[in-house]
Amino acid sequence: MDNLSEVKNEIAKTAADCGRKPAVLVAVSKTHGVDKILPLIEAGQRVFGENRVQEAMEKFPSLKEKYPDLKLHLIGPLQTNKAKEAVELFDVIETIDRVELAEKLAKEMKKQDKNIPCFIQVNTGEEPQKAGIVPRETFSLLEKCRELGLNIIGLMCIPPVDDEPAPHFAFLKKLAKQAGLSELSMGMSADYPVAIQQGATYVRVGSALFGQRDYSKIGRASC
Repeated sequence: MDNLSEVKNEIAKTAADCGRKPAVLVAVSKTHGVDKILPLIEAGQRVFGENRVQEAMEKFPSLKEKYPDLKLHLIGPLQTNKAKEAVELFDVIETIDRVELAEKLAKEMKKQDKNIPCFIQVNTGEEPQKAGIVPRETFSLLEKCRELGLNIIGLMCIPPVDDEPAPHFAFLKKLAKQAGLSELSMGMSADYPVAIQQGATYVRVGSALFGQRDYSKIGRASC
């Protein structure tokens, strides 16, 4: 898997240049079938990201049964009516962005006796069409999540497509530090080295691993 090796080498080199340990590579497998995922698993990749609960449920239960050390991140917007399934399947949820969702997830985790690590998604560009909480409301949401008993480990963002990403990544890092959070999920195929330079501990890479997607059909998301 040449693409996987290239991305991992770039992650390691960039982190080393910054004097930090490599960020965790989340291989974004949305729209790709098991036939495309298996070669990465066989090459040693163990962390994957999916945008939609339903799509992930079609692919990953059998994969996780065969490879029990796989970790699956939910990196797309989550509807409250999918919270039960999300808690059942995913190992990390990166997209908490409102109190209603936090309450639903906390309820489901209690029912299923789970304590899944979560990120709060911050809409750093305050784009009305994009998921994520606006920065000024981040701390109040975090406080509510902690009151609910959710295990919030970090912040996640997707910068506006036409903006330079570095200022958004730096801003997210500042927010996380103020909140006392150590993990940062930021950076995609086009900008993950920049994200690592700014402190990313997780990077979400799809097209650099699997090839380009047709965004006219599926839209841009965290990949």
